[in-house]
Amino acid sequence: MSELTHNQATDIPDQSWVDRLAPRIVQPYLRLARLDRPIGTWLLLLPCWWSLALATKGWPDIWIVILFGIGASVMRGAGCTVNDLADRKYDGMVARTATRPIPSGDVTVFQAFLFLALQAGIGLIILLQFNTFTIWMGILSLALVVTYPFMKRITYWPQAVLGLTFNWGALMGWASVHGELGAPAVVLYATGFFWTLGYDTIYAHQDKEDDVLIGVKSTALKLGAETKPWLVGFYVVTIAGLGLSGYLAGLSWPFYAALAISAVHLGWQVRTLDTEAPKNCLQRFKSNRDFGLIIFAGIVAAQVL
Repeated sequence: MSELTHNQATDIPDQSWVDRLAPRIVQPYLRLARLDRPIGTWLLLLPCWWSLALATKGWPDIWIVILFGIGASVMRGAGCTVNDLADRKYDGMVARTATRPIPSGDVTVFQAFLFLALQAGIGLIILLQFNTFTIWMGILSLALVVTYPFMKRITYWPQAVLGLTFNWGALMGWASVHGELGAPAVVLYATGFFWTLGYDTIYAHQDKEDDVLIGVKSTALKLGAETKPWLVGFYVVTIAGLGLSGYLAGLSWPFYAALAISAVHLGWQVRTLDTEAPKNCLQRFKSNRDFGLIIFAGIVAAQVL
């Protein structure tokens, strides 16, 4: 692979903060945890913040906001480590992932397992700051974290398992306030599932040619040319579910104003998506952070006002 082709294909950004600021010895581990690419952390964190804000009259507890932020970063990194360990042979055959730390040899399998143990330990310390019910909810999520990386070998719908995994925080945010689950949180969890089906189908279109060659599955391959109509369906359910969750939580007009803005944003994603252009797909995928922050701001504004 030429240097030009490599730079265009790799999913490791050039000159991120990891390259500029981190000691060279830890750089491969920070890349393994995807700390140079925070979008995954945002997508894991936002359902936590949504649910926490739904459960809180007034401003959400800043300490819990911070705990979820640290926890999402650590556990997303742990999930990426599990994923890269499971996919190390596949990653080496895909241009976009061949330079990741494990297939490139920057981190050995043994070192990756040690790093995973470190991340799990930090995650446990964070989890123990919550109430007992939330702790057990966090422990239950581990079954999904471990299962997800293998789903692309079994089903064309691995994004469904990712949806169950990445939106678990929609249950934990509410639980961290009330020590139990409530209808708004359950509806929010189901809603996040469809949001993830949408954004990760967009993401999967980057890899579809390589996925065919190495024999793994995705919704991008399953839906193919029919992706956009399916995205419309996923995102309509997302907006409707968010609206129902807000209604059940008794939110006022600022939330619905934010919901309308976020609906326009999802419409923009679908309308401008080019499933044959990887950079276009990546940009629309990343824009879901903005969607999530709009929803969070709307929930908080409704609770405060």
